Parts: sequence; C-alpha cells; structure tokens
Amino acid sequence: MSFLPINKNDMEERGWTEADFVLVTGDAYTDHPSFGTAIISRVLERFGYRVCILPQPDWKSCDDFRRFGKPRLGFLINSGNVDSMVNNYSVFKRRRKTDRYSAGGRAGMRPDRAVTVYCNRAREAYHDVPIIIGGLEASLRRLGHYDYWDDKVRRSILLDSRADILIYGMGEKAVVEIAEALDSGIDVHDIGWIRGTCVTAREAEDDGETIFLPPFDAVRDDRDEYCRSFMIQYRSHDSITAKRLVEKYGEHLFVVQNPPQPPLERDELDDVYDLPYERNYHPIYEKDGGVPAIDEVKFSIVSNRGCFGGCAFCALTYHQGRQVRSRSRESIVKEAKLLTEMPDFKGYIHDVGGPTANFHNPACKKQLKYGVCSDKDCMYPRPCSSMTIDHTEYLDVLRAVRSLPGVKKVFIRSGVRFDYVMADKDRSFMEELCKYHVSGTLKVAPEHVVPEVLAYMRKPDISVFEQFSREFFRINDKIGKKQYMIPYLISSHPGCTLNDAVELALYLKKSGFVPDQVQDFYPTPGTLATTMYYTEKDPFTMKDVYVAKDLREKKYQRALMHFKKPENRETVIEALKAAGREDLIDELAYRAPRNSKGKQKKIRKGQSR
Repeated sequence: MSFLPINKNDMEERGWTEADFVLVTGDAYTDHPSFGTAIISRVLERFGYRVCILPQPDWKSCDDFRRFGKPRLGFLINSGNVDSMVNNYSVFKRRRKTDRYSAGGRAGMRPDRAVTVYCNRAREAYHDVPIIIGGLEASLRRLGHYDYWDDKVRRSILLDSRADILIYGMGEKAVVEIAEALDSGIDVHDIGWIRGTCVTAREAEDDGETIFLPPFDAVRDDRDEYCRSFMIQYRSHDSITAKRLVEKYGEHLFVVQNPPQPPLERDELDDVYDLPYERNYHPIYEKDGGVPAIDEVKFSIVSNRGCFGGCAFCALTYHQGRQVRSRSRESIVKEAKLLTEMPDFKGYIHDVGGPTANFHNPACKKQLKYGVCSDKDCMYPRPCSSMTIDHTEYLDVLRAVRSLPGVKKVFIRSGVRFDYVMADKDRSFMEELCKYHVSGTLKVAPEHVVPEVLAYMRKPDISVFEQFSREFFRINDKIGKKQYMIPYLISSHPGCTLNDAVELALYLKKSGFVPDQVQDFYPTPGTLATTMYYTEKDPFTMKDVYVAKDLREKKYQRALMHFKKPENRETVIEALKAAGREDLIDELAYRAPRNSKGKQKKIRKGQSR
C-alpha cells in the first residue's frame, strides 16, 4: 500500500508519464474511508485509472493545477468533506479560527466556495480538459438553492463553476461510468445519461419521464415557487421512483438532474471499504502536527449508509438518500482486525456506525421493490407500521467486534435513534448498549421539547425520549453502572419562538439535564429546515412559520439553553424580559453557588438523578 501521487516525483516513482485524473480537494490529503477523496480515488485506482491528488492547492493562480501536467481524462473537484462555507464560517457568519481538515488545524487553507474557485483555476490551466465536480458542496447545490451567506437564491453550482458534469450523492458508480465513457473517447459534452449526475443542456423535451421544475427566475423571485420546487426535489430522491428533473435558466439553458444511482448493495459496500487505504493523513503533514480530523475516525468503522430518519435540519436525505444499506459482518470484522494491528491502536474502537448507528437495513421490504414512500416518512410522527424494527444484525456485528483479541472496548458514538430503540420490543440492544458500548456518557438528540418545534423538526414527541431515558437509567442500575446521558439540542430552529426557548430552559432545569452541545440552527443548502428558514413557510402545508433571524434573538435562545452558565446571566435576563417572563428571572438567571473560598463551583456535565 502507498499514498497516491501528490507531486511529479511521486508520479515518476510509479513510472507514470501522465495522470488519467487529477483529484482536487479542499482538505489535506487523508487516505481514510471516512473521506470522500480517499474513496473515489481508490475506486478509480481499482479500475485501473491513474489518479493524482491535488490537496488544498494555491488558488491564487493556476500554476498548482499544472503540477502533474495535463490530465488525460479530466479534473475531479470537491471542496472536501464539508461545504467550504460551513467550514470557513460560523452560524453567526464569523470566520472560523481553526479547520480540522487542514494540517495543524490551520484555517484559511481553502477558499470560500471552493468548488467554483478550483474549477475556474483548472479551466484556466487547461481549457479543454473535462471537469467533474462532486462531494457535499456540489451535491447540495446542484439546483437553484438558498444561500445563507449571501442571503439569496443562487443558481446551480454547475453553472457558476463552469464544470461539465456534477456528481451528486455517493459517487462511486457514477464516477466509474464517467471514466469509462471518457476513456472510450466519448466527448464529455455528450455524456448526459449517467444516473446520479447533473449536466447542462440547450434544450429539454417533455418525454413523459421528465419533471420540469419551476424555472430558476421564478424560484429566485417567488418563495411559494421555491417551496414548490423543493417539494418536487424532496420526493425525487429514490432510485426506483425518481424521474429526471429539469430546471430552466433563461431561454436556452437547462440544468438536467438524472435520477439517482441505486445505493451500493452489501457486497459492493464491502468491496469499497476493503480497498487499500493507508488509513492516515499523508506524511507531509507530520511536521505540522498532522490533520486533526483523523482523530475521531482513525479507529472508527463505517458500517452503514443512508438514513430514513428524515430530520428536517439534516441534508442526508438529499445527499445519501433514505435507503439504508449496511456492510456484512465479515467485512466489518475484517476492518476491526486491521485496526488492532495498527501500531498506535490502544484497544478502543471509537465507533461502529454511520449516519444513524442503529439503522442497519432498509426500513421495510417494500422499499426494495417500490422505493421509499414519497408522501410519508418512516419515523415521523411515529415509526411506520410497515417498518421492520430489528437490532439483531447490528448486535451480531458488535458482539463479533468486541470479542476480537486486543479489543478492550467498542463505543457507539454516531447517532442512536432512541425512538427506533423504543419501538423494538426486544430490549437486548438497549441492555448491551449500556453494558458494553457507552463511554460513561451517552449522547442522544431529542433536539427540543416543545411539541410544535419538534413537529417542524420532524422529531418524535419528548415523551419518547423520556421513556428512553427512564429505560437507560433502569438498565444501568440493574448492571451496576453509573452512566450519564447528554442531550443534543438545537436553538433557533424554524418554528421555535423565544417563548419556546424559555419552555425548553424550564424543562432542562426540572429534568436536571445540562446540555453538553448546543447547536445554533445553520441553514445549509438542501434541507427542509433551510427551506422553512428562507421562505418562512412549511412547504408541506404552505402555512407561515416563525423564524428567528435576528442575531440578538438567536443569542437569547442559545443562552437560555445554557442558563446555568454564570457568563450567560445577563443575556438570560434580557431574554426573559424580551419574552415577557420577568417572573422567571430568579429561577433561570443562574448564580453559581460559591465554595468556602468564595469561588464559583464548576457545573458537572451530564444528568444527576
């Protein structure tokens, strides 16, 4: 095994005179299967293509894009594992000071709107070389979309970047099909049929298999039309039922979205994760302290893809889709054995999971034949009666991994859907979760407590979380463990008023929960919640939705979730006054108790019972 070439010398050592593809990425080069760059490059390598990696190039000129010479087949461009604007800016639009995907955590190593910038430089370097874009930034911006940072509707990134083809979703199949087409001599402008891609066209015919979205001008100027376009796209994510979508730009320009690629089946996923990854960042970053993003994933195992959870604020539905697929037990155990042989392995596997750890198979058997339902969710407002609720396979995997020689503990750190757990009449998973897979604190995501807010989030009623919480502590008492639960919460989500935030603070005080992580709602492209944020409407009903857009109110909502922090006291008082709840100042405007030396005591995170 070895890293793929990152410079001309690496190419020459392999005996290459040219690259088939140059893969440009906004991340430091990390050859680990949690990074899209690693997967796409290794998949192409497996099919015999020569791929060079151009990580975090200097974008101020096109010189870096000529590093390997002219690629034979094309440039492949992504912004990295995260949208570059999310990576570069906080929800308050302040530039971030660190970047976990860069060497030493250094910020400023990728430009804003990285895909567009890189494409323009690649086009400047070699004007006639095909450019294919992919990854999260391209996938979520493939059609007209609301852009939070510009506070306007932007057109498809395919047009702004001047790329030839856009790959959306998980791109293994699409990129190989594109490579084979280019390698056979087909002009890139004639490659318009591949599933999981978007292309531009000068004309588009209504052939009965095409849905015409509202034209971009209408989507940009009319929020009702934006909602209508979003709902068509929302119902077109399934490879079995989706049709071709077309968005018109002016008189003679169209962006065509082909139907999605089918999800990789188990044997295909096994093959992808069995490729010869180095499983680390490139050695050139060692002098800078390495790439921090590897810390969470180096000893973690991706066991599944897709999510049928349907949370309004999550872009997974738009990117990976609702069809869940998982790897085989044998494949996961093989990777776990590989981890135990790594010199810096300490006996702890940090995660065996995915977008949702305990979703291991499609939600129901009907999906395999008819696709996912376009008119209802699998989990909201409660688990569908057709759903197969079963943790058996996942438990079998966990048991096999934790029994390996050298493995001391196997944690589950990716999300666990507590409503799915509670819908399972067999409590084996819950018991083994508590006994073997919690590192002292279990992180769960109720997100809020007010029914109306949870409905906009498309999350279950708080009573389900409370039932899960009681069961968690009952089992821990039974097995003699003292473990805690930390809730993940979102402030300022569309539909959440200041009074709702006050109700949440009261709930936290009453229950004893001290939230560890509070996330301000971040309107990223492609989500239902972002559509609500922009249009101030629920696209399902077209009814008005309250949205907290004022930065002061957003700070109020966030401070109320951390009302016990002494530094938030004044902000909490302001928030309570703004909500007309001065009666709660003594109750929620927290003063930390002082010890005998007059210093404020620290608050322990977790839940006391």
